[in-house]
Amino acid sequence: MEAQNPNTPHLHGLQNPPETARKSSVSGFTAKVVDKVKTNLVFRSKWAELNGAMGDLGTYIPIVLALTLVDNLNLGTTLIFTGLYNIITGAVYGVPMPVQPMKSIAAVAISGTGFGVPEIMASGILTGGILFVLGVTGLMQLVYKIIPLSVVRGIQLAQGLSFTLTAVKYIRKVQDFSKSIGERPWLGLDGMVLAIVCACFIAIVNGAGDEQREERDEEVNGTHDLGYEERPPRSKGGNFRRIIFSLPSAFMIFLLGVVLAFIRNPKVVNDIKFGPSSFEVVKISKHAWREGFIKGTIPQLPLSVLNSVIAVCKLSSDLFPEKDFSATSLSVTVGLMNIIGCWFGAMPSCHGAGGLAGQYKFGGRSGGCVALLGTAKLVLGLVLGSSLAKILNQFPVGVLGVLLLFAGIELAMASRDMNTKEESFVMLLCTAVSLVGSSAALGFVCGIVAHLILKLRNFSKDQSLSTGWMHGNP
Repeated sequence: MEAQNPNTPHLHGLQNPPETARKSSVSGFTAKVVDKVKTNLVFRSKWAELNGAMGDLGTYIPIVLALTLVDNLNLGTTLIFTGLYNIITGAVYGVPMPVQPMKSIAAVAISGTGFGVPEIMASGILTGGILFVLGVTGLMQLVYKIIPLSVVRGIQLAQGLSFTLTAVKYIRKVQDFSKSIGERPWLGLDGMVLAIVCACFIAIVNGAGDEQREERDEEVNGTHDLGYEERPPRSKGGNFRRIIFSLPSAFMIFLLGVVLAFIRNPKVVNDIKFGPSSFEVVKISKHAWREGFIKGTIPQLPLSVLNSVIAVCKLSSDLFPEKDFSATSLSVTVGLMNIIGCWFGAMPSCHGAGGLAGQYKFGGRSGGCVALLGTAKLVLGLVLGSSLAKILNQFPVGVLGVLLLFAGIELAMASRDMNTKEESFVMLLCTAVSLVGSSAALGFVCGIVAHLILKLRNFSKDQSLSTGWMHGNP
C-alpha cells in the first residue's frame, strides 16, 4: 500500500491534464464564437444600419400581405420565424443577409386556386430539404464554381429589372397585390404625387449609390486629398449637405407610410388584438405534398439555387470582399429555415440578391442591420400577431413601390462589371429570356448554352490560327 501511495498523485496528475485541456479548448471555442457574433452584430453606423433595414420591405410586405389576405397565411407566426431567421443570419454572416419570401411559391399561391396553406408549406419543406442536401453534400459549392459569372449577372439583371417593373406598376396602378385594379390617382394619401416626392427625396439623399455618397462626404468634410492639418473649416452649406446626406431616407419613408396608414383608416385601431398567434403544426395530406412539389417546388428550385444561393454568394463577395462566403453555408441556412419553420405555418423563406442589394443601397453594412429588423418583426409578431395585417393593408402601395424601385435598381447595377462583349452578350441574352419567358431557369439554360457556344467558337478559331501558323512557318 505504501509503495502504491506515491503513484496515486501521479496517476491523478496524468488524468487531470486531458480534462483540463478539453475544458479549456471548449471554453476557448465558445469565446471565439461569442466574439465573432459580437463582431458580426456591431453597427457600423446607427442611422445607416437602421435605414438599411428598411431596404427589403418593398419586397417583403407586398408578398407577405398578399399571402395573408388571399391564402390565410398566419402572419404572426411568419413574423416570429422570419424575425428569428434575420437575427440568426445576421449573427452568422455579419452582413445584411436578407430573409425574403420564396417568390415562385408565393406567385402560385396568390394566383392559383386549390393551393392553400398545406400546399404552400409542403412546397417550402421540399424545396428547403433539397437545398439542405445540396449544401451538406458539397454539390452546391460545385455548382457555384462551375456557373459562369456572366450567367449569374444575367439572372441578377433580370431580377433587378423585374423588381423595377413591379415597382413602377405599384406606383402607377392601384393594387390589391394579386392584380391591378385601375389607374392610381395623382393626389391623395396614396397618390402618384406622394410616390414621386418620396422617390425624389431618396434620390437626393442617397444619390446613385454608396460610391458617389462617399465622394460627397469627402467633399463636404473637406478630406479629399488633404492631410488632417490641411482640412479647411466646414462651411454652413457643407454642414447642411452633410446632414441631408446622412438622413435615414428609407426609414423616414417607411414611417411616413405607417402614419398615412392610420390617417387613411383611423378605425383600424379597433381591429388590433394584442398577443401572439397560436402555434399549430400544419397538417399536410398526400395530395398537398404532391401538389406542393409539382406546382411549388419544381418552379421554385431553380430560382432558389440561382438567386437565393449563387447570386447572393457572388453579390456578397462583390459588396464585402473582406468576408468569406460559401454557397454551401447559404444553401444549408435556406434549407434549415424552411425545414423547421414551414411545419408551423411560417412563410417559405430564402435569401435574395435583391434584398441584399436593397439593404446595402440604403446603408446596411453589418449583421446588426438585419438583426435589428428581425427584432422588430419578432416584437410585432409577439405583440400584435396576425392583426398587424389590418394595418399593413392600409399602407400606401405607392410608397412600397418606391422602396422596391431603388432595391431593384441597385441589384441591376451589380451587372455593370462585364468587361468583354462576349460576357455582355451572354448576360443580356440570359436577362432577355428570363424576363420575356418569366423563368429564371429558362434564362439560365439559354445563358449556359450561349456561353458554351462562344467558348467553342473561340476554341475553333484558336485551333485554326494555330494550324495556319504551323503551315506558314515550316
